[in-house]
Amino acid sequence: MGNRAGGRRTGPKCIAIVGPFASGKTSLLEAILARTGAIARQATVASGATVGDDSPEARAHLMSVEASVATTDFMDDSLTFVDCPGSIEFAYEAEPVLAACDLAIVVAEADEKKIPALQLIMRTLEEHGIPRVLFLNKVDKATIGVRDTLKLLQPASTVPLVLRQIPLRKDGIVVGSIDLALERAHIYREHAESEVAPIPDDEKAREVEARFSMLETLADHDDALMEQLLEEIEPPRDAVFDDLAADLREGSVIPVLIGSAEHGNGVLRLLKTMRHDAPDIAQTRERLGLAETGDPVLQVVKTVHTPHGGKLSYARVLAGSIADGAEIVTHDGRSGRVSGLYRMLGRNQTKLQNAGEGETVALGKLDEVRTCDTLAVGKAPPAALAAPEPPRPVNAVALRPHERKDEVKLSASLQKLAEEDPSIVIEHQDTGETVISGHGEMHLRVTTERLGSKFQIEVDSSRPGVPYRETIRKGATQRGRHKKQSGGHGQFGDVVLEIRPLPRGSGFEFTDTITGGVVPKQYIPSVEAGVRDYLKAGMFGFPVVDIAVNLADGSFHSVDSSDMAFQLAAKLAMREAMPACSPAILEPIMKIEVFTPSDTTAKVTAILPQRRGQILGFDARPGWPGWDVVEAMMPQAEIGDLIIELRSATAGVATFQASFDHMAELTGRLADEVANAHGKAA
Repeated sequence: MGNRAGGRRTGPKCIAIVGPFASGKTSLLEAILARTGAIARQATVASGATVGDDSPEARAHLMSVEASVATTDFMDDSLTFVDCPGSIEFAYEAEPVLAACDLAIVVAEADEKKIPALQLIMRTLEEHGIPRVLFLNKVDKATIGVRDTLKLLQPASTVPLVLRQIPLRKDGIVVGSIDLALERAHIYREHAESEVAPIPDDEKAREVEARFSMLETLADHDDALMEQLLEEIEPPRDAVFDDLAADLREGSVIPVLIGSAEHGNGVLRLLKTMRHDAPDIAQTRERLGLAETGDPVLQVVKTVHTPHGGKLSYARVLAGSIADGAEIVTHDGRSGRVSGLYRMLGRNQTKLQNAGEGETVALGKLDEVRTCDTLAVGKAPPAALAAPEPPRPVNAVALRPHERKDEVKLSASLQKLAEEDPSIVIEHQDTGETVISGHGEMHLRVTTERLGSKFQIEVDSSRPGVPYRETIRKGATQRGRHKKQSGGHGQFGDVVLEIRPLPRGSGFEFTDTITGGVVPKQYIPSVEAGVRDYLKAGMFGFPVVDIAVNLADGSFHSVDSSDMAFQLAAKLAMREAMPACSPAILEPIMKIEVFTPSDTTAKVTAILPQRRGQILGFDARPGWPGWDVVEAMMPQAEIGDLIIELRSATAGVATFQASFDHMAELTGRLADEVANAHGKAA
């Protein structure tokens, strides 16, 4: 590897702010906006007045529940920051953003409990190939040294963490930082630019040692620097800056800067790193595999339905430019016209006439456009950029409007919420319920709260019903006769049905062995229709499966027989035969895979059997150092709130995948409880 010329990067940037829950991401965004003059003063999250976390749900729960976009200017360059939620339940909010951003600031702190969450975030960034800087927050409150903190955090990243700054202490209190590349000290001032100062004499030895450690890591990617270190030659300062920038952009190191977002400390140095060292839009296009055609291309990273302005599609201009009123087309041919072009500062909009390459803007009223769409200006569809797949849901809730008049409005509103959050799954199940599935209790709670705050719909929620089925254990033969005389033509249908069980998973089978025309051929389909109608709800009220019915005999009347009469006769025969067939309730059994940090695997394997889970085994999770995957069979009825218990036992990071495996007979007290709850006697 040779020496690399770095070069300072300027121009519009898009930067994601990510990190574990409560690490200080929203406070950092607020500090950045205050330092760059986008807002008059820095507010606290507790005050409910921050630019990020400005939705009613975020302020009620004091947590980020959606990505917040804010553009500001720094040293004549436009920087867009996207504050992404830290909770695993809202993690998908960051995925479309990361696909189009240049760099991520990972906000972390010296908290061992948050290492698994940090590992999840780091892995996502690695999978996307996103260059990243780690901002070590809350250094004023840390109880361990910065090097010990790095040892604590390093297992969360496969890429080396490299200290760019170390804390400057006075009487045990952090009063500033020492920049190892600049070789100068910065004395913190509350919510103001730090004061530059020479490195104190009693700190020089510590600075020299830390700087050498930084240079050693950089030398792993620069042969010339390695030779200089071996020969004890002091490398030129510009070469050190170039190496830091090049290694950051290539993703071979993660520079670590320190500060306190709450007090606005360390923010200016972080901003300068963003401006000078972050990749430019050309490198981001290269990472995305976007061909250099010169044609305008945009990527939609977020969708918002506003109360008064309609739909907004937040998009990054990856190439070319776009003007208000432009015609756009998606990668799959949907089209629209931009009606409003905006620069965003949280919910506040500044109208633009056009936006150039690298800018992140909101496009108004593109009804056909969705999050993750690739857009072109004109009529020729662009090549689609890769879109991240939402993770599988792990929790669900059944919803119904409090007032019946809101049923149609509820359906339309849920579709809009799913546009804003593509990780929500909406299903109309055969239990007759509208079920929304998501990624945890809080995720679903916030979704239902938005129905009220955004669409003024009050809903009632409950646990979704389990799709139980009925079957039979033995066969029976039963005659069913429907005869009714009420003046004029009567009704007459007479059938003899032979009923027997089928192997599990066979469904329903209908045959006939009629001879001599005792039941005319034109009525045999009516008999089958009557049987099928009964099977929709058996003795316990659930659909009946794995059953064979044969029409063996019967009789008819030349005047009074009809299709309806034979349908009713068949239903009567089925209803009277079922008690003799030893009916049973079947419940769905799911195969689940639980993904958990290895040090909490024992807790997971203790939880699953308490929910009638049968553990099949566990092993190391492929490609995930320090994680396991536990496989088990578990009744669907037990999975409803499983994720709450798993997250509680694993510092909030465990998740699972569930897929239907088979139906199994439910017996004893549980069968009685299910039958009674459904209004039928077992």
